[in-house]
Amino acid sequence: MVDRIKRAWDNGDAIFPLDQRLPAPERARVLEIIQPTLVFDGSDDARVDGRPVEPGDAVVVATSGTTGLPKGVVLTHAAIEASARATSARLGVDRSDVWFACLPPAHVGGLSVVLRSLVMGTPLITAPQFSVDAYNDAALNGATLVSLVATALQRVNPSLFRSIVLGGSKPPASLPDNCIVTYGLTETGSGVVYNRTPLTGVEIDIRDGIIWLRAPMLLRCYRDGHSPLDNSGWFRTGDMGTFQNGLLNVEGREGDLIISGGENVWPERVEDVLGTHPSIADVCVGGVPDAQWGHAVTAWVVLHDGHTLNLSEAREFVKSTLPAHCAPQALHVVTSIPRTALGKPKRAELIAHAS
Repeated sequence: MVDRIKRAWDNGDAIFPLDQRLPAPERARVLEIIQPTLVFDGSDDARVDGRPVEPGDAVVVATSGTTGLPKGVVLTHAAIEASARATSARLGVDRSDVWFACLPPAHVGGLSVVLRSLVMGTPLITAPQFSVDAYNDAALNGATLVSLVATALQRVNPSLFRSIVLGGSKPPASLPDNCIVTYGLTETGSGVVYNRTPLTGVEIDIRDGIIWLRAPMLLRCYRDGHSPLDNSGWFRTGDMGTFQNGLLNVEGREGDLIISGGENVWPERVEDVLGTHPSIADVCVGGVPDAQWGHAVTAWVVLHDGHTLNLSEAREFVKSTLPAHCAPQALHVVTSIPRTALGKPKRAELIAHAS
């Protein structure tokens, strides 16, 4: 795949990584939206009836955003280079460093590791997917830098790498010193804020509680041709937060905010508390439409083997740390929490099934 990306760029083409885990109908739907002109299946090229990109375009990456419908984010060579240089400078990458790529390349978090290695000439070790054995082997073979998600971090020895870039879902409360927590979106070409501090060239503005970004690594447009940037080049992220003293605090997606009985409840804060309960192995919190409250704070929990938990116990546990309006009004015990490839809980899916 890495060699094929190089060849595509040499030919003046942009590349689009198709998620190989998708079932056939979903693959067809994504390709209909992205409209490639050539499909490479690992051995042969097949010409298809698609639409060319513009000169200077390097990558198209699929993102579902808040709608669930896939969109193609178009990133230029200039944006990819800006991201590679800014991230490498912040991480202090030098000639002794080697990247390990193990996250899904259909997501910008995984693809960006490959792309910055190509741009900067940093050696790269790849694995088809994350595993503890692949992680350990990469370290033994000289890898010093890796991008992981929180679920993977919990399974490995972090001291084997000089730096671990952590993205995807919210990180655990306690982190090793060599972990860097990133904030970014597909539209930003990977993380643009490291440990709450923006990378060089990244500007942040808060408007009505929403995070806006302006940076050289932003997308040019979506695949359908429309640009989400305003006339001054600012991008509305859809995330809510604050920016004070040069530090960004991300509260969550505006669509995730639960307004219950007129009170604002951030689901991640409730998840953080419930996640410390000795009976809970995994948790997701969302707002289910409710005639009385507007939205009812609802928790879906996976329990450790042999453990039990009822709603009253969960409510009292949350109220010991957070205001009473944050306590769940409904509790569902499930076998697993549906998550994206990068570990983010699929709240909308759970809420839809409960509504």
